[in-house]
Amino acid sequence: MTTRRGDHGQSTVEFALVLPLVVLVAMFIVQAGLVVRDQVLVTHAAREAARAAAVSDADRPEAALRAARQAGELEEDRLGVTVSMLEGDSSVRVVVSYRSLTDLAIVGALVPDLTLDASVVMQVESEREHRP
Repeated sequence: MTTRRGDHGQSTVEFALVLPLVVLVAMFIVQAGLVVRDQVLVTHAAREAARAAAVSDADRPEAALRAARQAGELEEDRLGVTVSMLEGDSSVRVVVSYRSLTDLAIVGALVPDLTLDASVVMQVESEREHRP
């Protein structure tokens, strides 16, 4: 294989020019994966919180908040839980919001933090209804 005079470093220069772009795209993909992971955890937390609120006869908002905190690896200080009763108190709606940090190097400066939400409505199941 023969090369023309002066072509010896061409592939190295091309690689050096493209490498930062490839690294940046890879970092964006990793950050997107982290956000998707957080969304899955938020959805799970909303389901757990709605279930806890639906079966609680006492303080439904406190039961929902406790269940959401215990549902996964979400940071408590970035987690918000809202509980509301629907349809004459026969259903409960729980909305879980979470601030997902985009703190990966370089990507964090380009993409702001995201607020992820999940809402679940569940039929209220009182203990009193199940007693004989």
